[in-house]
Amino acid sequence: MLNVPIETPSAASGPGEPETVLVVDDSRVQRRILTSYLSRWGYRVIEAGSGEEALDLCRDQDPDLIVSDWMMPGMGGLELCRAYRQMRGDRYGYFILLTSKSEKGEVARGLDVGADDFLTKPVNAGELRARIRAGQRILGMERELTAKNDLVSSTLAEMQTLYDAVDRDLIEARKLQQSLVRERFRRLPGLDVSLLLRPAGHVGGDLVGMFPINDHEIGVYSIDVSGHGIASALITARLAAYLSGSSADQNIALEQAEDGRIVMRSPAKVAAGLNTLILDEMETEHYLTLVLARVGLTSGRVVFAQAGHPHPVVHRANGAVEVVGEGGLPVGLIAGADYTETELQLTPGDRLFLCSDGVTECSDPAGAMLEDEGLAAILRKNASMRGEAFFEALLWDLESFAGDRDFADDVSGVLMEFTRHPQRKANG
Repeated sequence: MLNVPIETPSAASGPGEPETVLVVDDSRVQRRILTSYLSRWGYRVIEAGSGEEALDLCRDQDPDLIVSDWMMPGMGGLELCRAYRQMRGDRYGYFILLTSKSEKGEVARGLDVGADDFLTKPVNAGELRARIRAGQRILGMERELTAKNDLVSSTLAEMQTLYDAVDRDLIEARKLQQSLVRERFRRLPGLDVSLLLRPAGHVGGDLVGMFPINDHEIGVYSIDVSGHGIASALITARLAAYLSGSSADQNIALEQAEDGRIVMRSPAKVAAGLNTLILDEMETEHYLTLVLARVGLTSGRVVFAQAGHPHPVVHRANGAVEVVGEGGLPVGLIAGADYTETELQLTPGDRLFLCSDGVTECSDPAGAMLEDEGLAAILRKNASMRGEAFFEALLWDLESFAGDRDFADDVSGVLMEFTRHPQRKANG
Protein backbone atom coordinates (compact mmCIF):
# COMPACT_ATOMS: atom_id res chain seq x y z
CA MET A 1 0.00 0.00 0.00
CA LEU A 2 0.91 3.63 -0.44
CA ASN A 3 2.01 5.65 2.54
CA VAL A 4 -0.44 8.55 2.11
CA PRO A 5 0.53 11.83 3.83
CA ILE A 6 -2.04 13.95 5.62
CA GLU A 7 -1.29 16.94 3.32
CA THR A 8 -1.20 16.08 -0.33
CA PRO A 9 1.18 17.99 -2.64
CA SER A 10 -0.20 20.80 -4.74
CA ALA A 11 -0.59 20.48 -8.51
CA ALA A 12 2.45 20.74 -10.72
CA SER A 13 2.74 23.91 -12.76
CA GLY A 14 5.54 23.13 -15.24
CA PRO A 15 5.65 25.07 -18.52
CA GLY A 16 4.43 23.59 -21.80
CA GLU A 17 2.46 20.42 -22.36
CA PRO A 18 2.05 18.14 -19.29
CA GLU A 19 4.32 15.13 -19.12
CA THR A 20 2.69 11.77 -19.84
CA VAL A 21 3.27 9.19 -17.13
CA LEU A 22 2.55 5.49 -17.66
CA VAL A 23 1.69 3.64 -14.44
CA VAL A 24 2.23 -0.13 -14.69
CA ASP A 25 1.04 -2.44 -11.89
CA ASP A 26 -0.96 -5.65 -11.79
CA SER A 27 -2.79 -4.23 -8.73
CA ARG A 28 -5.69 -2.09 -9.88
CA VAL A 29 -5.92 -0.41 -6.46
CA GLN A 30 -2.27 0.69 -6.50
CA ARG A 31 -2.64 1.96 -10.07
CA ARG A 32 -5.65 4.06 -9.03
CA ILE A 33 -3.87 5.56 -6.06
CA LEU A 34 -0.77 6.43 -8.09
CA THR A 35 -2.91 7.83 -10.90
CA SER A 36 -4.84 9.96 -8.44
CA TYR A 37 -1.68 11.64 -7.15
CA LEU A 38 -0.06 12.11 -10.53
CA SER A 39 -3.22 13.58 -12.05
CA ARG A 40 -3.60 15.96 -9.13
CA TRP A 41 -0.02 17.18 -9.72
CA GLY A 42 -0.81 18.05 -13.31
CA TYR A 43 0.49 15.01 -15.20
CA ARG A 44 -1.32 13.17 -17.93
CA VAL A 45 -1.59 9.56 -16.74
CA ILE A 46 -2.22 6.31 -18.59
CA GLU A 47 -2.44 2.88 -16.95
CA ALA A 48 -1.41 -0.68 -17.78
CA GLY A 49 -2.08 -3.85 -15.79
CA SER A 50 0.80 -5.84 -17.28
CA GLY A 51 4.17 -5.45 -18.98
CA GLU A 52 2.75 -6.61 -22.30
CA GLU A 53 -0.07 -4.04 -22.16
CA ALA A 54 2.45 -1.36 -21.18
CA LEU A 55 4.57 -2.05 -24.29
CA ASP A 56 1.52 -1.64 -26.52
CA LEU A 57 0.74 1.70 -24.88
CA CYS A 58 4.36 2.78 -25.29
CA ARG A 59 4.12 2.14 -29.02
CA ASP A 60 0.85 4.06 -29.34
CA GLN A 61 1.25 6.95 -26.89
CA ASP A 62 5.00 7.29 -26.29
CA PRO A 63 4.94 8.25 -22.57
CA ASP A 64 7.67 10.48 -21.11
CA LEU A 65 7.95 8.67 -17.77
CA ILE A 66 7.10 5.14 -16.63
CA VAL A 67 6.43 4.07 -13.06
CA SER A 68 6.36 0.27 -13.04
CA ASP A 69 6.10 -2.42 -10.40
CA TRP A 70 9.09 -4.77 -10.32
CA MET A 71 7.23 -8.02 -9.67
CA MET A 72 4.29 -8.75 -12.02
CA PRO A 73 2.91 -11.90 -13.62
CA GLY A 74 4.29 -12.53 -17.09
CA MET A 75 6.56 -9.67 -18.12
CA GLY A 76 8.01 -8.12 -14.98
CA GLY A 77 9.42 -4.64 -14.50
CA LEU A 78 12.97 -5.57 -15.49
CA GLU A 79 11.85 -7.22 -18.74
CA LEU A 80 9.58 -4.26 -19.49
CA CYS A 81 12.43 -1.80 -18.92
CA ARG A 82 14.76 -3.75 -21.21
CA ALA A 83 12.15 -4.00 -23.98
CA TYR A 84 11.24 -0.32 -23.59
CA ARG A 85 14.85 0.80 -24.00
CA GLN A 86 15.24 -1.28 -27.16
CA MET A 87 12.01 0.12 -28.58
CA ARG A 88 12.65 3.73 -27.60
CA GLY A 89 15.71 4.28 -29.78
CA ASP A 90 17.22 7.76 -29.65
CA ARG A 91 14.39 9.41 -27.73
CA TYR A 92 14.89 9.01 -24.00
CA GLY A 93 12.22 8.15 -21.44
CA TYR A 94 12.56 8.10 -17.64
CA PHE A 95 11.91 4.72 -15.99
CA ILE A 96 11.19 4.29 -12.25
CA LEU A 97 10.89 0.83 -10.70
CA LEU A 98 8.64 0.21 -7.67
CA THR A 99 10.11 -2.50 -5.49
CA SER A 100 10.19 -3.99 -2.04
CA LYS A 101 13.77 -5.09 -2.74
CA SER A 102 16.56 -3.27 -0.97
CA GLU A 103 19.54 -5.51 -1.76
CA LYS A 104 22.32 -3.73 -3.64
CA GLY A 105 22.64 -6.60 -6.10
CA GLU A 106 18.99 -6.27 -7.15
CA VAL A 107 19.32 -2.51 -7.56
CA ALA A 108 22.41 -3.08 -9.72
CA ARG A 109 20.41 -5.44 -11.92
CA GLY A 110 17.78 -2.75 -12.39
CA LEU A 111 20.37 -0.13 -13.32
CA ASP A 112 22.02 -2.56 -15.69
CA VAL A 113 18.86 -3.06 -17.77
CA GLY A 114 18.22 0.69 -17.96
CA ALA A 115 16.18 1.79 -14.94
CA ASP A 116 16.77 5.40 -13.90
CA ASP A 117 15.43 5.40 -10.35
CA PHE A 118 13.79 3.25 -7.67
CA LEU A 119 11.00 3.68 -5.13
CA THR A 120 10.57 1.29 -2.26
CA LYS A 121 7.09 0.13 -1.32
CA PRO A 122 5.08 1.38 0.43
CA VAL A 123 5.56 4.54 -1.67
CA ASN A 124 5.65 7.90 0.02
CA ALA A 125 3.73 10.44 -2.07
CA GLY A 126 6.25 13.23 -1.44
CA GLU A 127 9.13 10.99 -2.46
CA LEU A 128 7.20 9.91 -5.57
CA ARG A 129 6.68 13.53 -6.57
CA ALA A 130 10.35 14.35 -5.99
CA ARG A 131 11.50 11.42 -8.14
CA ILE A 132 9.08 12.36 -10.92
CA ARG A 133 10.31 15.96 -10.88
CA ALA A 134 13.92 14.74 -11.00
CA GLY A 135 12.99 12.72 -14.06
CA GLN A 136 11.41 15.80 -15.63
CA ARG A 137 14.60 17.77 -15.15
CA ILE A 138 16.67 15.03 -16.78
CA LEU A 139 14.21 14.75 -19.66
CA GLY A 140 14.31 18.52 -20.08
CA MET A 141 18.08 18.51 -20.30
CA GLU A 142 17.97 15.57 -22.71
CA ARG A 143 15.50 17.37 -24.97
CA GLU A 144 17.53 20.56 -24.86
CA LEU A 145 20.66 18.61 -25.79
CA THR A 146 18.79 16.84 -28.57
CA ALA A 147 17.55 20.17 -29.92
CA LYS A 148 21.09 21.57 -29.86
CA ASN A 149 22.42 18.45 -31.54
CA ASP A 150 19.75 18.79 -34.21
CA LEU A 151 20.73 22.41 -34.71
CA VAL A 152 24.40 21.47 -34.95
CA SER A 153 23.58 18.68 -37.41
CA SER A 154 21.48 20.97 -39.60
CA THR A 155 24.16 23.66 -39.46
CA LEU A 156 26.83 21.14 -40.41
CA ALA A 157 24.64 19.95 -43.27
CA GLU A 158 24.27 23.54 -44.51
CA MET A 159 28.00 24.09 -44.15
CA GLN A 160 28.69 20.90 -46.08
CA THR A 161 26.39 22.09 -48.85
CA LEU A 162 28.22 25.41 -48.96
CA TYR A 163 31.59 23.65 -48.82
CA ASP A 164 30.59 21.40 -51.72
CA ALA A 165 29.54 24.44 -53.74
CA VAL A 166 32.81 26.24 -52.94
CA ASP A 167 34.76 23.09 -53.71
CA ARG A 168 33.09 22.81 -57.12
CA ASP A 169 33.87 26.47 -57.81
CA LEU A 170 37.49 25.96 -56.76
CA ILE A 171 37.83 22.95 -59.04
CA GLU A 172 36.57 25.08 -61.91
CA ALA A 173 38.92 27.88 -60.83
CA ARG A 174 41.82 25.42 -60.87
CA LYS A 175 40.93 24.41 -64.43
CA LEU A 176 40.76 28.06 -65.45
CA GLN A 177 44.09 28.86 -63.81
CA GLN A 178 45.77 25.89 -65.44
CA SER A 179 44.37 27.09 -68.77
CA LEU A 180 46.42 30.27 -68.35
CA VAL A 181 49.41 28.10 -69.25
CA ARG A 182 48.06 26.86 -72.57
CA GLU A 183 51.32 25.42 -73.83
CA ARG A 184 53.40 23.29 -71.45
CA PHE A 185 56.05 22.60 -74.10
CA ARG A 186 57.21 24.43 -77.19
CA ARG A 187 60.03 23.45 -79.52
CA LEU A 188 61.63 26.47 -81.17
CA PRO A 189 64.67 26.80 -83.42
CA GLY A 190 67.59 26.08 -81.11
CA LEU A 191 65.50 26.01 -77.91
CA ASP A 192 63.02 23.76 -76.10
CA VAL A 193 60.84 25.46 -73.46
CA SER A 194 58.90 23.48 -70.84
CA LEU A 195 56.53 24.88 -68.20
CA LEU A 196 55.43 23.47 -64.82
CA LEU A 197 52.54 24.81 -62.69
CA ARG A 198 51.40 22.85 -59.63
CA PRO A 199 49.38 24.75 -56.98
CA ALA A 200 49.57 23.59 -53.36
CA GLY A 201 45.76 23.86 -53.12
CA HIS A 202 42.98 24.14 -55.67
CA VAL A 203 44.44 27.40 -56.94
CA GLY A 204 47.70 29.15 -56.30
CA GLY A 205 49.73 32.31 -56.71
CA ASP A 206 52.35 31.02 -59.16
CA LEU A 207 52.37 31.77 -62.87
CA VAL A 208 54.78 30.79 -65.64
CA GLY A 209 54.60 31.58 -69.31
CA MET A 210 56.25 32.59 -72.57
CA PHE A 211 55.39 34.89 -75.43
CA PRO A 212 56.86 35.48 -78.89
CA ILE A 213 58.76 38.69 -79.58
CA ASN A 214 59.98 38.13 -83.13
CA ASP A 215 61.49 35.32 -85.19
CA HIS A 216 64.69 35.39 -83.12
CA GLU A 217 63.52 36.05 -79.55
CA ILE A 218 60.95 35.02 -76.99
CA GLY A 219 60.04 36.35 -73.58
CA VAL A 220 59.67 34.02 -70.58
CA TYR A 221 58.57 34.71 -67.03
CA SER A 222 58.23 33.04 -63.67
CA ILE A 223 55.99 34.84 -61.15
CA ASP A 224 55.03 34.10 -57.55
CA VAL A 225 52.27 36.21 -55.99
CA SER A 226 52.33 36.28 -52.19
CA GLY A 227 49.96 33.72 -50.71
CA HIS A 228 48.45 30.84 -52.66
CA GLY A 229 44.70 31.27 -52.37
CA ILE A 230 41.88 32.76 -54.40
CA ALA A 231 43.07 36.38 -54.17
CA SER A 232 46.54 35.37 -55.36
CA ALA A 233 45.03 33.36 -58.20
CA LEU A 234 42.98 36.36 -59.34
CA ILE A 235 46.13 38.47 -59.49
CA THR A 236 47.91 35.82 -61.57
CA ALA A 237 44.99 35.88 -64.01
CA ARG A 238 45.37 39.64 -64.40
CA LEU A 239 49.14 39.34 -64.81
CA ALA A 240 48.65 36.66 -67.46
CA ALA A 241 46.53 39.15 -69.41
CA TYR A 242 49.27 41.80 -69.12
CA LEU A 243 51.93 39.42 -70.44
CA SER A 244 50.02 37.63 -73.19
CA GLY A 245 49.84 38.34 -76.87
CA SER A 246 52.44 39.27 -79.43
CA SER A 247 51.54 42.94 -79.95
CA ALA A 248 52.40 46.03 -77.96
CA ASP A 249 48.69 46.70 -77.42
CA GLN A 250 48.21 43.33 -75.69
CA ASN A 251 51.49 42.82 -73.85
CA ILE A 252 53.07 45.40 -71.55
CA ALA A 253 56.49 43.81 -72.12
CA LEU A 254 56.42 44.67 -75.82
CA GLU A 255 56.75 47.93 -77.71
CA GLN A 256 56.96 49.05 -81.31
CA ALA A 257 60.33 50.35 -82.48
CA GLU A 258 60.70 53.35 -84.78
CA ASP A 259 61.14 51.06 -87.76
CA GLY A 260 57.85 49.36 -86.97
CA ARG A 261 59.33 46.16 -85.55
CA ILE A 262 57.94 44.64 -82.31
CA VAL A 263 60.67 44.45 -79.67
CA MET A 264 60.74 43.63 -75.99
CA ARG A 265 61.18 46.46 -73.55
CA SER A 266 63.98 46.25 -71.05
CA PRO A 267 63.02 43.53 -68.50
CA ALA A 268 64.06 45.90 -65.71
CA LYS A 269 61.71 48.60 -67.02
CA VAL A 270 58.87 46.07 -67.33
CA ALA A 271 59.42 45.08 -63.68
CA ALA A 272 59.37 48.76 -62.66
CA GLY A 273 56.17 49.28 -64.65
CA LEU A 274 54.50 46.33 -62.96
CA ASN A 275 55.59 47.70 -59.59
CA THR A 276 53.85 51.01 -60.33
CA LEU A 277 50.77 49.29 -61.73
CA ILE A 278 50.30 47.09 -58.65
CA LEU A 279 50.82 49.94 -56.18
CA ASP A 280 48.67 52.47 -58.04
CA GLU A 281 45.94 50.47 -59.73
CA MET A 282 45.40 47.03 -58.20
CA GLU A 283 44.70 48.22 -54.64
CA THR A 284 45.91 44.99 -53.12
CA GLU A 285 48.10 44.09 -50.16
CA HIS A 286 49.70 41.31 -52.19
CA TYR A 287 53.07 41.62 -53.83
CA LEU A 288 54.94 39.35 -56.21
CA THR A 289 58.39 38.07 -57.05
CA LEU A 290 59.46 37.80 -60.64
CA VAL A 291 62.05 36.71 -63.16
CA LEU A 292 61.39 38.14 -66.62
CA ALA A 293 63.79 37.25 -69.44
CA ARG A 294 64.42 38.06 -73.08
CA VAL A 295 65.87 34.98 -74.73
CA GLY A 296 67.70 34.90 -78.05
CA LEU A 297 66.85 31.67 -79.84
CA THR A 298 69.86 31.47 -82.11
CA SER A 299 72.27 33.67 -80.20
CA GLY A 300 71.91 31.97 -76.83
CA ARG A 301 71.92 35.40 -75.20
CA VAL A 302 69.60 35.83 -72.20
CA VAL A 303 68.86 39.14 -70.49
CA PHE A 304 66.71 38.99 -67.37
CA ALA A 305 65.50 41.07 -64.44
CA GLN A 306 65.11 39.42 -61.04
CA ALA A 307 62.69 40.90 -58.50
CA GLY A 308 62.90 38.98 -55.23
CA HIS A 309 62.47 35.65 -57.04
CA PRO A 310 64.73 32.62 -56.44
CA HIS A 311 67.92 32.83 -58.46
CA PRO A 312 67.88 31.32 -61.94
CA VAL A 313 70.11 28.27 -62.25
CA VAL A 314 72.26 27.47 -65.28
CA HIS A 315 73.16 23.82 -65.81
CA ARG A 316 76.03 23.74 -68.26
CA ALA A 317 76.60 20.98 -70.79
CA ASN A 318 79.80 20.02 -68.92
CA GLY A 319 77.79 19.41 -65.71
CA ALA A 320 78.67 22.64 -63.92
CA VAL A 321 75.81 24.39 -62.11
CA GLU A 322 75.77 28.19 -61.75
CA VAL A 323 73.37 30.25 -59.64
CA VAL A 324 72.94 33.65 -61.30
CA GLY A 325 71.12 36.93 -60.68
CA GLU A 326 71.24 39.81 -58.23
CA GLY A 327 68.05 39.29 -56.22
CA GLY A 328 66.23 42.60 -56.20
CA LEU A 329 63.13 43.89 -54.46
CA PRO A 330 59.74 42.19 -54.90
CA VAL A 331 57.25 43.94 -57.14
CA GLY A 332 54.46 45.84 -55.39
CA LEU A 333 56.21 46.64 -52.08
CA ILE A 334 58.07 49.93 -52.50
CA ALA A 335 57.14 52.79 -54.82
CA GLY A 336 59.85 53.78 -57.26
CA ALA A 337 61.87 50.59 -56.82
CA ASP A 338 64.69 50.12 -59.33
CA TYR A 339 65.55 46.82 -60.95
CA THR A 340 68.75 45.68 -62.60
CA GLU A 341 69.45 43.26 -65.41
CA THR A 342 71.75 40.28 -65.72
CA GLU A 343 73.07 38.91 -69.02
CA LEU A 344 73.92 35.27 -69.72
CA GLN A 345 75.49 33.50 -72.67
CA LEU A 346 74.29 29.96 -73.19
CA THR A 347 75.60 27.35 -75.60
CA PRO A 348 74.17 24.10 -76.94
CA GLY A 349 73.61 21.54 -74.22
CA ASP A 350 73.16 24.23 -71.55
CA ARG A 351 69.84 24.62 -69.80
CA LEU A 352 68.41 27.47 -67.77
CA PHE A 353 65.91 26.77 -64.98
CA LEU A 354 63.61 29.37 -63.40
CA CYS A 355 61.53 28.27 -60.40
CA SER A 356 59.38 29.61 -57.57
CA ASP A 357 60.38 29.39 -53.92
CA GLY A 358 58.09 26.38 -53.61
CA VAL A 359 61.09 24.48 -55.00
CA THR A 360 64.03 26.03 -53.15
CA GLU A 361 62.11 26.42 -49.87
CA CYS A 362 60.68 22.90 -49.91
CA SER A 363 61.48 21.51 -46.45
CA ASP A 364 62.24 18.04 -45.14
CA PRO A 365 60.46 16.60 -42.05
CA ALA A 366 63.10 18.24 -39.81
CA GLY A 367 62.43 21.68 -41.33
CA ALA A 368 65.64 21.99 -43.40
CA MET A 369 65.08 23.64 -46.79
CA LEU A 370 66.26 22.33 -50.16
CA GLU A 371 67.84 25.69 -51.13
CA ASP A 372 70.09 26.28 -54.14
CA GLU A 373 72.50 23.48 -53.25
CA GLY A 374 69.74 20.88 -53.14
CA LEU A 375 68.31 22.11 -56.44
CA ALA A 376 71.75 21.89 -58.04
CA ALA A 377 72.02 18.29 -56.87
CA ILE A 378 68.62 17.47 -58.43
CA LEU A 379 69.69 19.07 -61.73
CA ARG A 380 72.89 17.01 -61.82
CA LYS A 381 71.03 13.82 -60.85
CA ASN A 382 68.53 14.31 -63.66
CA ALA A 383 70.93 15.65 -66.27
CA SER A 384 69.69 13.20 -68.88
CA MET A 385 66.02 14.10 -68.37
CA ARG A 386 64.37 16.50 -70.77
CA GLY A 387 61.18 18.56 -70.69
CA GLU A 388 58.19 16.91 -69.01
CA ALA A 389 60.31 13.94 -67.92
CA PHE A 390 62.59 16.32 -66.00
CA PHE A 391 59.62 17.93 -64.23
CA GLU A 392 58.28 14.51 -63.22
CA ALA A 393 61.70 13.63 -61.82
CA LEU A 394 61.88 17.01 -60.05
CA LEU A 395 58.49 16.51 -58.36
CA TRP A 396 59.45 12.97 -57.39
CA ASP A 397 62.69 14.18 -55.78
CA LEU A 398 60.89 17.05 -54.00
CA GLU A 399 58.29 14.64 -52.59
CA SER A 400 61.05 12.32 -51.39
CA PHE A 401 62.89 15.26 -49.79
CA ALA A 402 59.67 16.41 -48.07
CA GLY A 403 59.04 12.93 -46.71
CA ASP A 404 56.08 12.27 -49.00
CA ARG A 405 54.13 15.12 -47.38
CA ASP A 406 51.95 17.53 -49.32
CA PHE A 407 53.83 20.57 -50.57
CA ALA A 408 53.31 23.61 -48.37
CA ASP A 409 53.65 26.03 -51.30
CA ASP A 410 52.98 26.18 -55.02
CA VAL A 411 55.63 24.64 -57.25
CA SER A 412 56.31 26.11 -60.68
CA GLY A 413 59.18 26.31 -63.12
CA VAL A 414 60.42 27.18 -66.59
CA LEU A 415 63.05 24.93 -68.19
CA MET A 416 64.91 26.24 -71.27
CA GLU A 417 67.15 23.76 -73.05
CA PHE A 418 69.47 25.05 -75.78
CA THR A 419 69.85 22.51 -78.52
CA ARG A 420 72.14 23.83 -81.28
CA HIS A 421 74.93 26.23 -82.21
CA PRO A 422 74.11 29.80 -83.18
CA GLN A 423 73.28 30.12 -86.84
CA ARG A 424 73.27 33.85 -87.13
CA LYS A 425 73.61 36.95 -85.00
CA ALA A 426 70.30 37.94 -83.40
CA ASN A 427 69.07 41.23 -82.04
CA GLY A 428 69.01 39.56 -78.58
